Amino acid sequence: MKNRIDACFEKLKAENKKALVTFITAGDPDMDTTEKCVLEMYKNGSDIIEIGVPFSDPIAEGATIQKASLRSLSGGTNLDKIFDLVRKLRTQTDKPMLLMMYINTIFKYGTAKFFELCKETQIDGVIVPDMPFEEREELQSEAEKNGIYTIFLVAPTSHERVKMIAEKSKGFLYVVSSLGVTGMRSEITTDFNELLAPIRNNDHCPCCIGFGISNSEQAKKMSQYADGVIMGSAVVKIVEEHGKDAPEYVGKFIKSVREGMDN
Repeated sequence: MKNRIDACFEKLKAENKKALVTFITAGDPDMDTTEKCVLEMYKNGSDIIEIGVPFSDPIAEGATIQKASLRSLSGGTNLDKIFDLVRKLRTQTDKPMLLMMYINTIFKYGTAKFFELCKETQIDGVIVPDMPFEEREELQSEAEKNGIYTIFLVAPTSHERVKMIAEKSKGFLYVVSSLGVTGMRSEITTDFNELLAPIRNNDHCPCCIGFGISNSEQAKKMSQYADGVIMGSAVVKIVEEHGKDAPEYVGKFIKSVREGMDN
């Protein structure tokens, strides 16, 4: 069976649309709210959703997602509960779903067991921001055995590595917009034409730009350089502000971003 991520990008390309990939921290403030937020995001225009696995030392994250991780962990969130959440979601949606997490969580859980459960619960891909590309084999063999994509990242400093990483990528290439950690930014100054030039005319997997995209105007602008955009902290901030009432507000926000990107 074709991976849902591939099918999603093929459909969007045929419709001349860009992907809206969104992120939410699982278990913040609780699993029921996360479930409702995920469904609202899909309903209002998210094409792919990254479910964040909370971690005590999320080195790629800014304050917003760090605080969400701590709130989630203090509520007792763990991988088993997240897999239960995914099982519930899979009875309600067939859209692409990813886990975004740190490598120690996978090692501690057991790499083989982790990817077997990803397959069982129909997770389509995993993003591990602290996994060096050169050490990908530690995860990739088990991932591939179970049909799970490992999504690789490139940054503004990647330069000649961009082409090499893109050629080994499946699903999509995660293009980090700016140096530093996640979080909303008032301005993104990276020259994406230069950064992505090495892969512009090649047969590569889609590229999505993330880190710092916080509103519909930025999303529309960034989508001009890539096949999609990734939004995380802006969603997590809404959850922080509204708690259990967040699903309605998250849905409205995603709707505004989708409309901004399409118009």
